[in-house]
Amino acid sequence: MMSNLFSIFDPSTNLFNLSINWLSTTLGIIFLPYSFWLIPNRHFFLWNFILNKLHMEFKTLLKNNYFNGSTLIFISLFSFVMFNNFLGLFPYIFTSTSHLTLSLSISLPLWLSFMMYGWINNYQHMFIHMIPQGTPSILMPFMVLIETISNIIRPGTLAVRLTANMIAGHLLMTLLSSTGSNLPSYLIMFLIMIQILLLILESAVAIIQSYVIAILSTLYSSEVN
Repeated sequence: MMSNLFSIFDPSTNLFNLSINWLSTTLGIIFLPYSFWLIPNRHFFLWNFILNKLHMEFKTLLKNNYFNGSTLIFISLFSFVMFNNFLGLFPYIFTSTSHLTLSLSISLPLWLSFMMYGWINNYQHMFIHMIPQGTPSILMPFMVLIETISNIIRPGTLAVRLTANMIAGHLLMTLLSSTGSNLPSYLIMFLIMIQILLLILESAVAIIQSYVIAILSTLYSSEVN
């Protein structure tokens, strides 16, 4: 039962199918309607409104470190993660964000680039950041150790948070759907209603998790300047 349950997160054992499954992460670029980019419509205005709101929020978080185009990477990160989260809610489509392979491939390079930039260009600020203001002298070595550990595990926490949230919702929906054949007919409609509610909840989680990983990446970026 457990092997069948977790098999929904298995890309494939076949090399060709494996590459096709991971290729699903680029479906947004391939299949977005041509008119979406050229002809303004309600979807275009809604998406443009969301991106403008994100731009203003990321610009505020970056403060004095903002320059033209600096928010583009975080807006692109939000869009990429949200699209793949939503894509996994469709039947028979591989959920790439439920794998640490993808989530670590996103969080680790970002964290490494922030750390390299900070230690090369602002090493004094990076040292100061390890000891919060007002820390007693006797606690300073422990604070340096704690801050160092919390800094090192950041890419892992970003990746695990996204992966765990995607896996949890999909597992719950899979468990409920697998019990449908064993239920009496009068409970089938009740199960369908629960599945619809879970799908709405998972849609909200898909948006929230993409926002969380983008906002945390922005905060990590602002700390190294």
